[in-house]
Amino acid sequence: MRRIKNYPNLILMLLLSLCIATSCQKDDSNSGGEQGQQQENIPDSFSEYFGNQISRDFIGNVVDVNRLPIEGVTITIGNETAITDSNGVFKIDNAQVNERFGYIKAKKAGYIHGSRSVVPSNGTNKVTIMLLEATVVGSVSSGSNGTVTGNGGSSVSFDGNFIKEDGTSYSGSVDVIMHHLDPTDEDMPMQMPGMLYAQNDDGAERMLQTLGMLAVELRGAAGEDLNLAQGSTSEIRIPVDASLVSIAPATIPLWYFDEVNGYWKEEGVATLQGNTYVGNVSHFSFWNCDIPAEAITLCATTTNANNVPLGNLRVSITSTIFGTTYGYTNENGEVCGYVPSDESLVLNVYSYDVCGETSLHTETIGPFNTDSSITVIVPDNPDIVQETVLGTFNTCNGDAVADGYVQLTYGNQTFIDTVNDGTFEVNLLRCNDDNTFSIKGSDYVNLQTTDSISYTFTTPLTNIGTISACNTITEFIEYTINDEESVLIFENIGANFYIDGQGQTEAPSLDIFGNDINQDNCFYLYAVLNDPDYLGTYDSLDWSVMNDTGFFIGECLNISSENNAITYNLNALGEMGEYIDINFSGTYEDFQGNTHTITGVVHVIRDN
Repeated sequence: MRRIKNYPNLILMLLLSLCIATSCQKDDSNSGGEQGQQQENIPDSFSEYFGNQISRDFIGNVVDVNRLPIEGVTITIGNETAITDSNGVFKIDNAQVNERFGYIKAKKAGYIHGSRSVVPSNGTNKVTIMLLEATVVGSVSSGSNGTVTGNGGSSVSFDGNFIKEDGTSYSGSVDVIMHHLDPTDEDMPMQMPGMLYAQNDDGAERMLQTLGMLAVELRGAAGEDLNLAQGSTSEIRIPVDASLVSIAPATIPLWYFDEVNGYWKEEGVATLQGNTYVGNVSHFSFWNCDIPAEAITLCATTTNANNVPLGNLRVSITSTIFGTTYGYTNENGEVCGYVPSDESLVLNVYSYDVCGETSLHTETIGPFNTDSSITVIVPDNPDIVQETVLGTFNTCNGDAVADGYVQLTYGNQTFIDTVNDGTFEVNLLRCNDDNTFSIKGSDYVNLQTTDSISYTFTTPLTNIGTISACNTITEFIEYTINDEESVLIFENIGANFYIDGQGQTEAPSLDIFGNDINQDNCFYLYAVLNDPDYLGTYDSLDWSVMNDTGFFIGECLNISSENNAITYNLNALGEMGEYIDINFSGTYEDFQGNTHTITGVVHVIRDN
């Protein structure tokens, strides 16, 4: 340890700073010996805070400001790299990170460098990064003073002295790329670099409450990266949202983001002028106006009353002083992050956006003064249903996908889970009034995907059977009997919908058939449907019952009508030229009286 330094009570000092408008430049003090002080041990090297090196798995996605995926982004975690695919997804296993700190960098031409820092959890760590376009908002010339104004009333003033990356002087026109990040914007946590974790002037770790950020990058006439010349400074102006002005101190520390190491560093101070912080900086990166706090790491694991982990939930932590931070639980129900120490906090657990903004569970936790882990039991809720979705994911050759992922879309949310051995299991909570979802699988090695296929939940367990990554195939029928090798038919497929029925029925009906090119396997499906919108769950069609509805697939598969317990879900019935999606599973007897299990997926284009 480098030294032991005295610190006053942080919360008391912040309250005083807000009440009497004294300087917030420091959250530390050397005054010594006053009542309420506590000692903090500061290591010789900031990296000592990070703990031991560990190996962790990561999966994430990179999107633009319209939440559309960005392909071809270079992702770096430690010494490992990956490139985002057509879904904007990256996957890195066994990345070397630290117990309390992992740093993910995202880089692509045309965008400002993005990143995310995390407290790694057990299981797969999931991140989303939103890249900002490197849009030129104005230009200045070397040798002349100039000011460029950005969004929200932000601005930067220059004295005209610039250098290239190698330190030599630059002469000519300078393009200014600038973005103001507003902490009241719900997308800001995805847009900002790293996380709100910092090193203060004294080398101590802090978590931050931001009142506004400014990203600035400078480009020469040939596109080269530029910065301010040594001894030069620029005035930056960062507006403060009206809702935050009441907590904005008269002066506040400035922090810049260290892109090499992945955390913020204190440098300088800004003064509040009206509703804008004004300060001077000597170089450019992301700059941040923040109130600092001593921090600890907190890991929360969400379970139900039976101790079953609940994944893909949003967990928020709210501090009275430092606002709200949040994250999503992984497949183990775990999420980790930094929270202020020695303060009682409010924890909320939310389900997906489609279920509304009402918290499923609220409790007061803490205070914590050391790194901690807690278990949060989410009580049963009659309006929320717990689901497990499982299946098998194969390559187009029928082999198990060894390195891939599935995307489950429910409502307006898409969740990503890894596939390492050809099987997947997704645990989630859903709303009572929405029981449909879709699955898309991606083979990360062979760069093959499935279509997005619609399904209906069969609560509490939905086995979707086998899906195959064959992105050159536009339609297919796939089924598996007795967990044996799956059968995939993608040729000679016909699919017809008869609104007035056919044959002996006047009810709406389906007629779907297919066989492979060698005629080794065939499939035939006939269904009599309920009234519009036709979608829903059906059992097997009983031919002996007048006007019965249901499905029949026995003609090619040796399925008898005795002890037939196959359930069918009609998930989509598109217009002509659009998709019909059906999944089915259950048990049946063949004509010899032997019992079998079956799962299957039908994803075919409607012909009429």
